[in-house]
Amino acid sequence: MKLALATLKLCQLCLFCLLSSAVSAQSKEADPQLLAALKGAVTEADSFVDRFDAEVWLMAKSQPLARYIKDPERRMHVLKAIHREATRADLQPEIVLAVIQIESAFDPYAVSRVGAQGMMQVMPFWKNEIGRPEDNLIDMDTNLRYGCTILKHYIKKAKGNMPNALAYYNGSYGRHTYSRKVLDAWVDRWR
Repeated sequence: MKLALATLKLCQLCLFCLLSSAVSAQSKEADPQLLAALKGAVTEADSFVDRFDAEVWLMAKSQPLARYIKDPERRMHVLKAIHREATRADLQPEIVLAVIQIESAFDPYAVSRVGAQGMMQVMPFWKNEIGRPEDNLIDMDTNLRYGCTILKHYIKKAKGNMPNALAYYNGSYGRHTYSRKVLDAWVDRWR
């Protein structure tokens, strides 16, 4: 039963991650529900619910992340932040790891050709839409908060269909090339 629930949550997280990438290519029109979710998310701060499970998770994910982040202390810092924000958004941290791998290869300073910023490649217009123009999307914690909230919104919008959610996130709804990349990364490295 726990495995089935975990798998279901992971699939939902995968879907949400796929949708968050759509943010980078979507129009300037903001979804009112997403705006409300972002406004609430930027003021909350959560930590691990279960310390033992979190530490086991951190150790298990440290090895595959070493390919991208060599410094062990920095790697643990990044993993804790991803776990915290994914959990806060009710996402599987593993799908967020897969999205970040595909979006930025864990580069917090990444900027796309269309202007998406940070690890999760969040479009800057979201800051103005929620009335927080001073937010720094290159800041890892801020970027993760926005990205996870947006991904969760798109998973809900896609009614749990992870490939569609990931396509929304990436701004490529109707095509699943991006979704396949994220889901392949999830299966190959993060699951």
